[in-house]
Amino acid sequence: MKQIKHNHSRGAHLEARTVKDIIKPAESILNKVCVKEALDEMQARAVDSSPVIDQRGELLGTVSKDKMNREVGGFGHDPKTEPVEAHIEQNSPYCFDDQTVAAAEQIMLNAKVGEVPVITHEKLLVGTINIEAIVAQKHGGKDPLKVSEKSASKSITIRFAPQS
Repeated sequence: MKQIKHNHSRGAHLEARTVKDIIKPAESILNKVCVKEALDEMQARAVDSSPVIDQRGELLGTVSKDKMNREVGGFGHDPKTEPVEAHIEQNSPYCFDDQTVAAAEQIMLNAKVGEVPVITHEKLLVGTINIEAIVAQKHGGKDPLKVSEKSASKSITIRFAPQS
């Protein structure tokens, strides 16, 4: 992984915090399950992609619901017997647990993703970090999308006259 230069205008707060300070536990899929089991698990969690790990907990990559549906269903393979291992994207972005939050943000921006797995230097999956958690950190741990009632804008209803 190449060294990323930080944008110091973001402030020292994000520069000093490490990813392990704000990660959430990762939910992953074992590499030995079949595609149907992986799709069922992802459906139950309401996610479109998931990290894939081996029995040791090492990150192998990620799988995408859309990609598996296309490749398995599109080629007439049986999702009950097709191994998920054949559909792992091995070049997916990730960050290390000791990287700064600013570095993780830059990885996500460069990859144009909203969430990345977080691993140790031994490639063991320890969690995930998402852009929402980073934005919340920038705003002092508060959810920037929750607006106080005083600053909330009033809604306007526009009605169109029926055309004749």
